[in-house]
Amino acid sequence: MFFRMIRGALFRQKGKMLMIAFTIALGASLATAMLNVMMDVGDKVNQELKTYGANITVVPKENSVLDELYEVDGEEIQSAYLREDELGKIKTIFWAFNIVDFSPFIDTTVTLDNGSEVKLTGTWFNHHLDLPTGETLNTGVTNLRNWWDIESGVWLDEQAAGGTQGVMVGTQLAKDAGISAGDTLTVSTRYGKKQLAVVGIYNAGGDEDDQLFSSLDIAQALSNTEGCLSSIEVSALTTPDNELARKAAKDPGSLSIAQYEQWYCTAYVSSICYQIQEVITGSIASPVRQVAESEGAIMDKTELLMILITILSLVGAALGISNLVTASVMERSNEIGLLKAIGAKDSSISGIVLTEIMSTAVIGGVAGYFLGYGFAQIIGQTVFGSAIEMKLMVIPIVAISIIVVTLAGSIPAIRMLLRLRPAEVLHGR
Repeated sequence: MFFRMIRGALFRQKGKMLMIAFTIALGASLATAMLNVMMDVGDKVNQELKTYGANITVVPKENSVLDELYEVDGEEIQSAYLREDELGKIKTIFWAFNIVDFSPFIDTTVTLDNGSEVKLTGTWFNHHLDLPTGETLNTGVTNLRNWWDIESGVWLDEQAAGGTQGVMVGTQLAKDAGISAGDTLTVSTRYGKKQLAVVGIYNAGGDEDDQLFSSLDIAQALSNTEGCLSSIEVSALTTPDNELARKAAKDPGSLSIAQYEQWYCTAYVSSICYQIQEVITGSIASPVRQVAESEGAIMDKTELLMILITILSLVGAALGISNLVTASVMERSNEIGLLKAIGAKDSSISGIVLTEIMSTAVIGGVAGYFLGYGFAQIIGQTVFGSAIEMKLMVIPIVAISIIVVTLAGSIPAIRMLLRLRPAEVLHGR
């Protein structure tokens, strides 16, 4: 009898039940899409942010100490260097797969044909590296600083024929010295002289526009620092800092064993810096705070926005359900009054109504989940150019949310049902 009454009510009011199912499906679809994107968006947002430069800088420990003691730029008192032959070890740390790109640097001052002195920075552009693990990697500033605008010419390519004998010139320096792509520059130091082909003119939008950039080998030869590096820039995927990460950044020794293991095995920027210091002799790795903190802030705000959209969509669904269920109860007031008149209890009638609504909610919730997963794929392809991974934990979250929303939306209708008086209803009052 119970199920016959429910089935009859569903078919008699199929229009309203379809509207309730549609309302629930919309709320469930938005919740599913936002939760799936939010749980998969971390690495994708970090990957996008990596296009704006390195977030870790590695320098010799002695130079870092001098910087702190005398508050001067380490370039002016370069007294120690990092070892070039240890660069591959960066990809052997615990969080090796989070290291997206890295590039070494060494600076020197060279003299041009016109007698002017300019800064020349040696680095990798598109460098092929054989790692200690047996893997290979192509890395360098071509990816690390891909926001540079190449106004004329091309990027220097070390793997091209004669690529190591090229140089890139900043726009301001090119303008002041009358240098164009395709020219040949003669640069000299007390350690030697080199003729370099200008392969490109770049616009970095900063002090680098007054500099020359060459391959690492050229700068090392001109500064007599073969096998040495002045710094390394690293771009890594990181987890936003929390209290534990900030405590560890000040002093890892202050952590308990459990805290240390948790910190070491989480991709905090301080944890990755610490592990880089373990493999690069005599180094200090420090985060570029403006980049690292902005990444965390952007991630937090992005997740907050998605949570708010999810909550608002569910609240909207609850309000829609409330109106529809209340209207349904008002239309069925004679039927409910008759049930009460023949002895049906309020709890039994409420159970019938709730069962009808929950049955409809199941249909709407299932349809909304698959619809929401489709929305998530559209967001992933449109914004990030990749698919969004289905997270199984979203299923129980959405299911519980739909149950809560459906029950919350049904409360006004149940309260109205409980207040109905059979005599008044059956007499048409």
